[in-house]
Amino acid sequence: MPINTEDEFTDFKLPPIFEDLNERVKEYILKPERLSIHKWERSQTHWHRKTDIDSLIKTDDEDFGPDSTLEVVRDPLTGEIIGLEEISIPIEDDEKSLSMSRAPLPPSLATRGTTTQSPFLPAGFEEELQKILDEAQFVDINIDLNNDEQGKFLGEDLLTTPPGSKEGVLFGEDGVTVLNQPNNEVAEKTETPKNIDIQNEINLEEVVDSNAHLVDFWKDDDEPQVKQQKPVNKIKTETVQTDDDNFLESTVIKPPVELPEIPVLNITSNTLKAGVTSTEWAEMIDVSLPVPEFTENIKDMAHSYPFELDNFQKQAILKLEEGHHVFVAAHTSAGKTVVAEYAIAMSRRNCTRAIYTSPIKALSNQKYNDFNKLFGEVGLLTGDLQINATASCLVMTTEILRSMLYCGSDVTRDLEFVIFDEVHYINNTERGYVWEEVLILLPAHVSIVMLSATVPNTLQFADWVGRTKKRKVYVVSTPKRPVPLCHYLYTGTNGKTKNERFLVLDHEGQFQLRGYNEAVAAKKARESDNKKSFGPKGGKQYSNPKADQTMWIAFIDHLRQKDKLPVVAFTLSRNRCDQNAENLMSVDLTTAKEKGHIRSFFLKCLQRLKEPDRELPQVKRLQNVLENGIGVHHSGILPLLKEIVEMLFQSGYVKILFATETFAMGVNMPARTVVFDETTKFDGLQRRTLLPAEYIQMAGRAGRRGLDDTGTVIILCKDGVPDLMTLKGMMMGIPEKLTSQFRLTYAMILSLLRVATVSVEGMMQRSFREINQIVQSDNYKKQLLLAEKEYSEKCSTPLASHLAPLATFYDNASTYIDILNNIMPVLLSQSKVAKEIVPGKIFIISAGPYINQLGVYLNNNGPRQTPYKVLVLNTAEQDTNRYNFDIDENWFRILGFSTMYDGIGTEESTLDHTILCIGPKNIVAITKTTIKIDVNLVIQDWEKRQIPRFKDAPVGSSCGSVVQELSRLSHAVRTGATNLEYINLKQSLPVTSGELLHLLDDMAEYEEKLKTQKKYTDIANFKSEFAIVYERKQTERKRDKYKRLLSFENLALYPDYQRRLLVLRELKYIDEHDSVMLKGRVACGMGTNELIISELVFRNVFTDKSPAEIAALLSCFVFQARTQIEPVLTEKLAEGCKAIEEIDNDLMKIEANYMVNQFEGQPDRLNFGLVRVVYEWALEKPFAEIMDLTDVQEGIIVRCIQQLHELLIDVKDAAVAIGDPKLQAKMMEASTAIKRDIVFAASLYTTQKETVTV
Repeated sequence: MPINTEDEFTDFKLPPIFEDLNERVKEYILKPERLSIHKWERSQTHWHRKTDIDSLIKTDDEDFGPDSTLEVVRDPLTGEIIGLEEISIPIEDDEKSLSMSRAPLPPSLATRGTTTQSPFLPAGFEEELQKILDEAQFVDINIDLNNDEQGKFLGEDLLTTPPGSKEGVLFGEDGVTVLNQPNNEVAEKTETPKNIDIQNEINLEEVVDSNAHLVDFWKDDDEPQVKQQKPVNKIKTETVQTDDDNFLESTVIKPPVELPEIPVLNITSNTLKAGVTSTEWAEMIDVSLPVPEFTENIKDMAHSYPFELDNFQKQAILKLEEGHHVFVAAHTSAGKTVVAEYAIAMSRRNCTRAIYTSPIKALSNQKYNDFNKLFGEVGLLTGDLQINATASCLVMTTEILRSMLYCGSDVTRDLEFVIFDEVHYINNTERGYVWEEVLILLPAHVSIVMLSATVPNTLQFADWVGRTKKRKVYVVSTPKRPVPLCHYLYTGTNGKTKNERFLVLDHEGQFQLRGYNEAVAAKKARESDNKKSFGPKGGKQYSNPKADQTMWIAFIDHLRQKDKLPVVAFTLSRNRCDQNAENLMSVDLTTAKEKGHIRSFFLKCLQRLKEPDRELPQVKRLQNVLENGIGVHHSGILPLLKEIVEMLFQSGYVKILFATETFAMGVNMPARTVVFDETTKFDGLQRRTLLPAEYIQMAGRAGRRGLDDTGTVIILCKDGVPDLMTLKGMMMGIPEKLTSQFRLTYAMILSLLRVATVSVEGMMQRSFREINQIVQSDNYKKQLLLAEKEYSEKCSTPLASHLAPLATFYDNASTYIDILNNIMPVLLSQSKVAKEIVPGKIFIISAGPYINQLGVYLNNNGPRQTPYKVLVLNTAEQDTNRYNFDIDENWFRILGFSTMYDGIGTEESTLDHTILCIGPKNIVAITKTTIKIDVNLVIQDWEKRQIPRFKDAPVGSSCGSVVQELSRLSHAVRTGATNLEYINLKQSLPVTSGELLHLLDDMAEYEEKLKTQKKYTDIANFKSEFAIVYERKQTERKRDKYKRLLSFENLALYPDYQRRLLVLRELKYIDEHDSVMLKGRVACGMGTNELIISELVFRNVFTDKSPAEIAALLSCFVFQARTQIEPVLTEKLAEGCKAIEEIDNDLMKIEANYMVNQFEGQPDRLNFGLVRVVYEWALEKPFAEIMDLTDVQEGIIVRCIQQLHELLIDVKDAAVAIGDPKLQAKMMEASTAIKRDIVFAASLYTTQKETVTV
């Protein structure tokens, strides 16, 4: 072919061997509209319909939105639309869902949650959820109460389906292999369109399969193979017999206990449980038994220790590895923290999370520092600070955790352990209820670790936790302290007597009476010497600071000579702490090198403060005493300075530390010696001797494990040696039991009303306050079944019509008796009535068979329930009728309202008599008649004749004359010869409450009903006829009794709950259906004082106030200390204070109207002592200037402003909720104005480690 042949066929080209990819990529990028995914026209369908104009005015009867919608179906490979499918719209919003499978919150809200979110379902509330679902007839949710594995009871599968998703990945039995079955099913349902270009399909699974030889290519050769543990579903426990006569006898284990289906290491055997005390939900482990093969049983220790663990630590760790709740009640300095550390290490090993809670913020900072050094990745959450919130271990106060649980924090999803340090803080009157709330709200998958000092009722408390969470709790206790203590009395006063120290309690716990007597003798010798020197009025040698200073100097010299330093001197007064440190400026306990180190460390820490703040008087004073080796630690010290003191004490530079009681709370800072400056404290109400628990907590700081053989505790006998019994009670007394401080707050009620499942009644029912009710609930259920059976047998046939009036008579009489039982104690306790109740007073009584009889009052020395002793004529008649029920007092009291017993007194005279003990309910009336009587002679005469030997002895003259007079009067009253006058018990009653007034009205109403119905009792064979009604009614009453005992109405706080609901309804926080309204949602977000602060917001009190004025006014809710200086207020501030007081008075009136009282121990609601100080601080005045305005100590001011900052944030959130941008801006400005300088100086514990190394 010629060369130019190709030119002749210019339009002809050879077919390409490979596709031109350049052109294809160019077209793909530049012309996206040609992609098949946008060819939506093929999927569009049109349905023809007839026009119906009338449909525009038609509405459905049920105004509900659609329950389904249409969703496009795309090809899984290309994304092309291939069809439509109808899907159902979820009924419940995720915010209302309690399930772990609900969608996660945004990252900004994930840690703390939000008030619009519901809490996750707490353990133990599954039955309530089932009832609600049954009532609502939700068919979409399949609840499985028998499946205890986390996230399974709502039909979820969190191991394969991520939260917020409907589809997931199906794994094989090994938990690793991905199964393809679900994808194949989808592929079968979805047909591949014919017009898809096959070259566009890329099957990634084939690519992976073809490169199977690359699997595990990058895996380390030495990586261990992890074997999957099979879950253990049940653990059988031995039945343990106990001889203890206590409430726990009825709860001894009998059947095997169902435990949560969680991975468990089977590393403990039942052979080690001999002699263990246990209940159904709690078991106390015998720590005296050895723990064989501990390390062999736990193959993969989460954390290793350089020392041999104690038995109690090993036992606790074993139970943690098995996945149980653990309660460690150990002596101070025994090593409880080891258990907490191991739980945190386990969470790190298991890729889960742990939360460590503490009672106070300062302790949270210290624990954050300790754990950060140990684990490296720890977070801290406080009211104003958030550090590393995504860490596997979070440290926070219990209040922060409670807020997170109420707000549905996503931290809960991954949470494996919650550690409660110092759980005996549950006894705290003001804050103890928070611990109970948190324990109740924790979900089922969370393991609880409780650390506490030794308390008497650990098993009872553990049993409550176990019953509440439906999971067994193991109690681990220590029998004794690792470092024993020796307790001394010190009577020295100066250099000559500085060695007068007497042992009163040795290291074995034996009280040394000889040492006590020697101390008493030495003290008397000091007093006699003092009288010789100063005269007879010189008895107290510590009346002046000079004598106190002399004593301390001599005492410290004694401690130094005996090698007893370092010392913690507990001085239960802030001013005395400062005064003692000032008095010892002449004492030097440090070397020149130590002084240099203390000075450099102190100045280094002060670098975070502004220059003026470094010149504060408190800073200078503390620096001077610290350089001498003396420290001061109390709430009045600035937080930064307290942390400096703590670090220097821990490192041994502070030799003697004057501290208040808070230093003994939780922090492991032991000393060789503990000194008590005094053994009494002011608790806010009175000055009293230290309780055994308080003394042990502080004395327990003595004795450093590994350094001291014994710890030394010294009590200074300044004003005399303590009384022997008082001293022994304080040193050797039993610590206070864990008791419930559970109470209702408006914030709790409003938070729980938002959630249908976690009800307020359910929370009350599960509180520690109701432990006895919880324990007896199973017995009540059995009794109810028996009562139901008895009711069905006796009441199956209808009551005869002629007996219907008697049934009504029974109902009214029973109600009237219940009213009398409630109101008679109140009527008889009035002062005017009590004055009338004198020996010889004639009563009308109805007690047992003595119906409407006269009695002579003797005294009120009887038993507590029946205190009144009365002499009555023995007129009891023998009833010959036979009844099918047991005759009780209720039978006789109802008969007393019938026509049969209309008369008062006796028809026939008799001298036969007896003495009864009756209660207020048995007193029908008190007459104005009094007869002369010698009470003692009458009682002695009657008691003598009760002795068999003297039963036939003649009646004494004094007793006989009284009986004769009573017999004469009784017969005269019955025959109408004498009319008695009665004391009006209601006349002088001060009706101060609506409830009492309601009772009086009911009393009058039913009294009138009984008078009108009495005629129906005037029939033949009344007793026989009424017995038929009585038997039926008593059977019905018995059934109702056990129903009531199992109902919410039997809860101790239920009346208070109902009253608080009335308050919330009146204030429009909830509606008539108890649904939370806008004001209620705002109040939910308030930490404390939720009602009054919400009212301030909604009544626009802050509208015309500046940010500084708002901050100053809100300080009245957080300041609790006392001040002697009356603040000088501006006009606006005075106006704001008056408005707050008016609103507070309004709320108090409403609460008083519904009988809602403040709880015991609650501080004053309003305290305006720091209003001017905070106002000046918010105007950016220096800290030194605001200190001139008040006598309140620096540390208390700082703490007040820090708490105020948290309150301002709450009010800012409230402004957002109600849509008030101006108030929101003011709150932000106020928050910024006060958050500065020394008040918010960064903690030494939360900054970088290298900057605070001592």
